[in-house]
Amino acid sequence: MPPRRGCAGSRPGRGRHGRDHRSPRTTDSEGQAMKIGIIGAGNIGGNLTRRLTALGHEVSVANSRGPHTLTALAEETGATPVAAAEAARGAEVVVVTVPLKAVPDLPSGLLDGAAPGAAVIDTGNYYPRQRDGRIDAIEDEGLTESRWTERQIGHPVVKVFNGTYAQDIVDRPRPAGDPGRMALPVAGDDEDAKRRVRDLVEEMGFDTVDAGGIDDSWRQQPGTPVYGLRAGTEEVAAALAEASPERPADFRA
Repeated sequence: MPPRRGCAGSRPGRGRHGRDHRSPRTTDSEGQAMKIGIIGAGNIGGNLTRRLTALGHEVSVANSRGPHTLTALAEETGATPVAAAEAARGAEVVVVTVPLKAVPDLPSGLLDGAAPGAAVIDTGNYYPRQRDGRIDAIEDEGLTESRWTERQIGHPVVKVFNGTYAQDIVDRPRPAGDPGRMALPVAGDDEDAKRRVRDLVEEMGFDTVDAGGIDDSWRQQPGTPVYGLRAGTEEVAAALAEASPERPADFRA
């Protein structure tokens, strides 16, 4: 299966809902729109930028090629293009959405300037055959992909969007209670950070299902029943419960 989700997905674009599909803002504890840093401007990162700016959040976005390559996305969305080392500065939520093999190359101290208690979202997936090569700690130690990412960046993460088609972020938001509203699994050890992320995802137009801690996040890795599933909360919860800890052969080096 090609890496179509997480850090890569369907062709980015604003979509028919895009910036015009506005929902009541989910804000911080003081009722203000949040400052969000997005590191990675591929299909997932680009469409998160589109959706979050449409909802009124202050978004800084970075990629590996430099802010001068993000002019079109900035003009479309109103996001601020920055260098990767600056993306987390002052951010209450930071999204890391780069290929797993690129995580160790992120700037040292990437999160040093983030707001106290910042929630860090990890959208990554391990594709050893298609993209990332062998990562020994995942293969030999049995680390979940997000636990490995935590070790690289030195900060707890909340795993979400890794099994989401990029275009769904802008095309498939629905109001709460809509029978067609999708649910996304969310895993993380920090309950406060996980609640903040779940609130943000729900503001974006999706329900959420608590998928447990980061050591449980194998339940939403590539090849599991929930990976790429477009369904509601009951179906997503059932898919998480059906997952096997055995990593499918297609997703082993």
